Amino acid sequence: MTELPEPQLDAPGAGLPGFELFIARRLFAWKRRFGSRKGFSRQFALERAAIRDLVAVIPEAERGCRVLIPRLRGLEDSSRHWSVWMTLDHLRITNEAFAGFIATLAAGKIPPGKADTAAVKPTPGAGPEIEATYEASCDDLVAVVAGIADLKTALSFPHPWFGPLDAAGWHALSATHLGIHTAQIAEIARRLPRS
Repeated sequence: MTELPEPQLDAPGAGLPGFELFIARRLFAWKRRFGSRKGFSRQFALERAAIRDLVAVIPEAERGCRVLIPRLRGLEDSSRHWSVWMTLDHLRITNEAFAGFIATLAAGKIPPGKADTAAVKPTPGAGPEIEATYEASCDDLVAVVAGIADLKTALSFPHPWFGPLDAAGWHALSATHLGIHTAQIAEIARRLPRS
Protein backbone atom coordinates (compact mmCIF):
# COMPACT_ATOMS: atom_id res chain seq x y z
CA MET A 1 0.00 0.00 0.00
CA THR A 2 1.32 3.46 -0.93
CA GLU A 3 1.80 5.92 1.95
CA LEU A 4 -0.04 9.18 1.22
CA PRO A 5 1.88 12.41 1.85
CA GLU A 6 1.03 14.36 4.98
CA PRO A 7 -1.44 17.15 4.06
CA GLN A 8 -0.25 20.75 4.42
CA LEU A 9 -2.47 22.30 7.10
CA ASP A 10 -2.32 25.45 9.21
CA ALA A 11 -0.21 25.27 12.35
CA PRO A 12 -2.00 24.17 15.55
CA GLY A 13 -3.48 27.20 17.28
CA ALA A 14 -3.87 29.25 14.07
CA GLY A 15 -7.55 29.71 14.90
CA LEU A 16 -10.55 30.23 12.67
CA PRO A 17 -10.87 32.48 9.63
CA GLY A 18 -11.62 36.06 10.74
CA PHE A 19 -15.24 36.32 9.61
CA GLU A 20 -16.10 32.87 10.98
CA LEU A 21 -14.57 33.78 14.34
CA PHE A 22 -16.57 37.04 14.37
CA ILE A 23 -19.81 35.10 13.80
CA ALA A 24 -18.81 32.34 16.27
CA ARG A 25 -18.24 34.90 19.01
CA ARG A 26 -21.66 36.44 18.49
CA LEU A 27 -23.43 33.07 18.31
CA PHE A 28 -21.71 31.82 21.45
CA ALA A 29 -22.52 35.05 23.34
CA TRP A 30 -26.16 34.63 22.27
CA LYS A 31 -26.16 30.98 23.39
CA ARG A 32 -24.75 31.93 26.76
CA ARG A 33 -27.23 34.73 27.26
CA PHE A 34 -30.33 32.73 26.37
CA GLY A 35 -29.19 29.22 27.32
CA SER A 36 -29.44 27.60 30.71
CA ARG A 37 -27.36 25.34 32.89
CA LYS A 38 -29.95 22.58 32.44
CA GLY A 39 -29.98 23.09 28.68
CA PHE A 40 -26.18 22.96 28.35
CA SER A 41 -26.03 19.84 30.52
CA ARG A 42 -28.70 18.23 28.34
CA GLN A 43 -26.83 19.22 25.16
CA PHE A 44 -23.61 17.74 26.57
CA ALA A 45 -25.40 14.46 27.35
CA LEU A 46 -27.00 14.31 23.89
CA GLU A 47 -23.72 15.00 22.07
CA ARG A 48 -21.94 12.44 24.25
CA ALA A 49 -24.57 9.82 23.37
CA ALA A 50 -24.30 10.72 19.67
CA ILE A 51 -20.52 10.28 19.78
CA ARG A 52 -20.90 6.93 21.53
CA ASP A 53 -23.37 5.78 18.84
CA LEU A 54 -21.11 6.95 16.00
CA VAL A 55 -18.03 5.23 17.42
CA ALA A 56 -19.94 2.00 18.08
CA VAL A 57 -20.70 1.43 14.38
CA ILE A 58 -17.12 2.08 13.21
CA PRO A 59 -15.10 -1.15 13.18
CA GLU A 60 -12.37 -0.95 15.83
CA ALA A 61 -9.70 -1.57 13.18
CA GLU A 62 -10.75 1.69 11.48
CA ARG A 63 -10.99 3.95 14.54
CA GLY A 64 -7.27 4.73 14.40
CA CYS A 65 -7.26 5.62 10.66
CA ARG A 66 -6.51 9.27 10.03
CA VAL A 67 -8.86 10.80 7.47
CA LEU A 68 -8.58 14.19 5.80
CA ILE A 69 -11.95 15.93 5.99
CA PRO A 70 -13.11 19.34 4.77
CA ARG A 71 -12.83 22.04 7.42
CA LEU A 72 -16.06 22.12 9.36
CA ARG A 73 -17.44 25.28 10.94
CA GLY A 74 -15.73 25.82 14.30
CA LEU A 75 -12.84 23.45 13.52
CA GLU A 76 -9.27 24.66 13.09
CA ASP A 77 -7.59 23.67 9.84
CA SER A 78 -4.92 21.76 11.79
CA SER A 79 -7.65 19.45 13.17
CA ARG A 80 -8.83 18.17 9.77
CA HIS A 81 -6.54 15.11 9.58
CA TRP A 82 -7.44 13.12 12.65
CA SER A 83 -8.68 9.64 13.45
CA VAL A 84 -11.70 8.88 15.61
CA TRP A 85 -9.35 8.00 18.46
CA MET A 86 -7.42 11.26 18.02
CA THR A 87 -10.71 13.17 18.22
CA LEU A 88 -11.65 11.35 21.43
CA ASP A 89 -8.19 12.12 22.83
CA HIS A 90 -8.68 15.81 22.06
CA LEU A 91 -12.07 15.70 23.80
CA ARG A 92 -10.50 13.97 26.82
CA ILE A 93 -7.88 16.72 27.06
CA THR A 94 -10.42 19.54 26.74
CA ASN A 95 -12.98 17.96 29.07
CA GLU A 96 -10.29 17.64 31.73
CA ALA A 97 -9.24 21.26 31.17
CA PHE A 98 -12.83 22.57 31.24
CA ALA A 99 -13.59 20.64 34.45
CA GLY A 100 -10.45 22.08 36.04
CA PHE A 101 -11.29 25.64 34.98
CA ILE A 102 -14.87 25.32 36.28
CA ALA A 103 -13.79 23.84 39.63
CA THR A 104 -11.02 26.42 40.14
CA LEU A 105 -13.26 29.39 39.30
CA ALA A 106 -16.00 28.05 41.59
CA ALA A 107 -13.40 27.86 44.38
CA GLY A 108 -12.73 31.58 43.93
CA LYS A 109 -9.36 31.21 42.20
CA ILE A 110 -7.95 31.91 38.75
CA PRO A 111 -6.68 28.79 36.95
CA PRO A 112 -2.91 28.80 36.37
CA GLY A 113 -1.46 29.34 32.90
CA LYS A 114 -3.58 30.16 29.90
CA ALA A 115 -6.04 28.37 27.65
CA ASP A 116 -4.34 27.58 24.35
CA THR A 117 -5.90 25.76 21.39
CA ALA A 118 -2.47 24.54 20.24
CA ALA A 119 -1.91 22.83 23.61
CA VAL A 120 -4.99 20.59 23.37
CA LYS A 121 -4.14 18.69 20.19
CA PRO A 122 -4.28 14.89 20.45
CA THR A 123 -1.62 12.23 20.37
CA PRO A 124 -1.36 10.95 16.75
CA GLY A 125 -0.94 7.40 18.06
CA ALA A 126 -4.05 7.42 20.27
CA GLY A 127 -5.42 3.90 20.54
CA PRO A 128 -8.39 1.94 21.88
CA GLU A 129 -7.62 2.81 25.50
CA ILE A 130 -8.72 6.39 24.77
CA GLU A 131 -12.37 5.35 24.57
CA ALA A 132 -12.53 4.62 28.32
CA THR A 133 -10.48 7.67 29.33
CA TYR A 134 -12.66 9.91 27.14
CA GLU A 135 -15.80 8.53 28.84
CA ALA A 136 -14.18 9.08 32.26
CA SER A 137 -13.41 12.70 31.32
CA CYS A 138 -17.08 13.20 30.44
CA ASP A 139 -18.13 11.69 33.79
CA ASP A 140 -15.68 13.96 35.62
CA LEU A 141 -16.91 17.11 33.90
CA VAL A 142 -20.55 16.21 34.62
CA ALA A 143 -19.67 15.51 38.28
CA VAL A 144 -17.79 18.81 38.69
CA VAL A 145 -20.72 20.79 37.27
CA ALA A 146 -23.24 18.89 39.42
CA GLY A 147 -21.19 19.65 42.55
CA ILE A 148 -21.30 23.44 42.10
CA ALA A 149 -24.40 25.31 43.23
CA ASP A 150 -23.81 28.49 41.22
CA LEU A 151 -21.75 28.48 38.03
CA LYS A 152 -22.03 32.26 37.63
CA THR A 153 -18.69 32.95 39.30
CA ALA A 154 -17.25 36.36 40.12
CA LEU A 155 -13.95 35.37 38.51
CA SER A 156 -13.38 34.46 34.89
CA PHE A 157 -10.67 32.83 32.80
CA PRO A 158 -10.10 33.77 29.15
CA HIS A 159 -10.62 31.47 26.20
CA PRO A 160 -8.39 32.47 23.24
CA TRP A 161 -11.39 32.88 20.92
CA PHE A 162 -14.24 33.86 23.26
CA GLY A 163 -12.51 35.99 25.86
CA PRO A 164 -13.18 35.89 29.62
CA LEU A 165 -15.59 33.11 30.67
CA ASP A 166 -16.94 32.43 34.13
CA ALA A 167 -17.63 28.82 35.17
CA ALA A 168 -21.05 28.99 33.48
CA GLY A 169 -19.35 30.10 30.25
CA TRP A 170 -16.91 27.17 30.36
CA HIS A 171 -19.85 24.83 31.00
CA ALA A 172 -21.66 26.25 27.96
CA LEU A 173 -18.51 25.89 25.89
CA SER A 174 -18.10 22.23 26.90
CA ALA A 175 -21.46 21.37 25.33
CA THR A 176 -20.90 23.48 22.21
CA HIS A 177 -17.40 22.05 21.77
CA LEU A 178 -18.64 18.46 22.01
CA GLY A 179 -21.14 19.25 19.22
CA ILE A 180 -18.39 20.42 16.87
CA HIS A 181 -16.51 17.18 17.35
CA THR A 182 -19.65 15.05 17.02
CA ALA A 183 -19.88 16.47 13.49
CA GLN A 184 -16.17 15.79 12.98
CA ILE A 185 -16.48 12.12 13.98
CA ALA A 186 -19.51 11.73 11.69
CA GLU A 187 -17.49 13.17 8.80
CA ILE A 188 -14.49 10.95 9.56
CA ALA A 189 -16.81 7.92 9.63
CA ARG A 190 -18.36 8.92 6.32
CA ARG A 191 -14.95 9.17 4.64
CA LEU A 192 -13.28 6.08 6.04
CA PRO A 193 -12.13 3.81 3.23
CA ARG A 194 -14.33 0.72 3.09
CA SER A 195 -12.75 -2.56 2.13
